Amino acid sequence: MKIKYLFWGGFVAASACTPDPGLVGVAGMREARADEVAQCTYVSDFRMVPQAYGLFSGPGLKYARNKIMADAQAAGANTVVFDPVSPGQDVYVVHAVAYRC
Repeated sequence: MKIKYLFWGGFVAASACTPDPGLVGVAGMREARADEVAQCTYVSDFRMVPQAYGLFSGPGLKYARNKIMADAQAAGANTVVFDPVSPGQDVYVVHAVAYRC
């Protein structure tokens, strides 16, 4: 009985947390092209490996991009520039450079 109670308590606590930014996006962040950040201050580079490929590559890529944006915002950035992606090709590493503009 005690195990069920602890599990239930953990479940309730987990449901009360803020949503994962990888799933819902990041307010206050914008994506830009490299030529649009010439006057901005460099913050950091971010990399993440998407956890889904093939049929699920779209949601996996979106999740990775959102997580990078959340990490960049936590580091003090408000703008990110993602490496260009060729249409139809799998992305094995998502790379972005974060700036404060």
